[in-house]
Amino acid sequence: MRLRTPLALLGSALLVLVGPPLLTAGSGADTGTQIPGLRFMVPNTPGGGYDITARTLAKNAEDAELTHNIEVFNLPGAGGTVGLTRLVGEHGNGKLALSMGLGVVGAVHTNKSPKTLADTTPIARITEESDIVVVGKNSPYRTIGDLLTAWKKDPAKVPVGGGSSPGGPDHLAAMLTAKAAGIAPKTVNYVPFDGGGELLASILGDKVAFGVSGLGEYLDQIKAGELRLLAVTGPDRIPGLDAPTLREAGLDTDFTNWRGIVAPPGISDAERAKLLAFFGKLHDSPQWRDSLQKNAWDDAFLTGEKFGDFLAAEDRRVDSVLKELGL
Repeated sequence: MRLRTPLALLGSALLVLVGPPLLTAGSGADTGTQIPGLRFMVPNTPGGGYDITARTLAKNAEDAELTHNIEVFNLPGAGGTVGLTRLVGEHGNGKLALSMGLGVVGAVHTNKSPKTLADTTPIARITEESDIVVVGKNSPYRTIGDLLTAWKKDPAKVPVGGGSSPGGPDHLAAMLTAKAAGIAPKTVNYVPFDGGGELLASILGDKVAFGVSGLGEYLDQIKAGELRLLAVTGPDRIPGLDAPTLREAGLDTDFTNWRGIVAPPGISDAERAKLLAFFGKLHDSPQWRDSLQKNAWDDAFLTGEKFGDFLAAEDRRVDSVLKELGL
């Protein structure tokens, strides 16, 4: 064994002194959040809620220097279950995360997916938000009362579009609204779209009488006057927007949607811990706080096993609601 000379030791010491500046404060090295090659999969088309959430998360994380070069890609199909199946197939991949939510829970039931969220590694519930009832700016429906009158008269001739497949949040919100209005859910002419981006074109083009979707997806169009907001499905009004809740409109119901992140099965404890640390630091960042406010998202942060318990409870709830509605 060759002994290290004083000159060699001095050189090693200089390397230690020179090296750290490459890992600057906030680079993620000091927080354990650096995940080189991290990818966010979006299981619906661009412009939908999962897509907006994933791209916002990626930008905020990079702006906060938690990690760098996050790839966001879309893999739509079957209400999100195509993406879910791909995720489960990526067993042990600690660099992949799926942007998902209540819509995927419902799609697993309605599409009879062989892969379920119980097959994934729960990471975090991120947001909660109200759904909204919107029409195009040229719609004859000026108020939620106008819409309900026409809808009750002939449900089949008043098609409602939603950015989720049957069993998803937009579908459930529409059906619960119909039931509260005295309309049999089975008579509702529900037109599913693979995400709010696809739905938007049909609302603006008057291809559907009205749309039900997430508030954050259409906030810009509402403020620009392209869409008319008739009601919000949550229990409270949205600050800054002039629209009643469904309860204020005389309907005994309310509904909120949520979104979260899951990872493939079989990832190591270290990889799971790093993903939890990453989303924990991101949740606490000023960049994410600004995004919550900008998109009118409610903070609903819940991680790890508690999020897993929530997913199991949501699966039971969706199954119960679908059976109750006869769907």
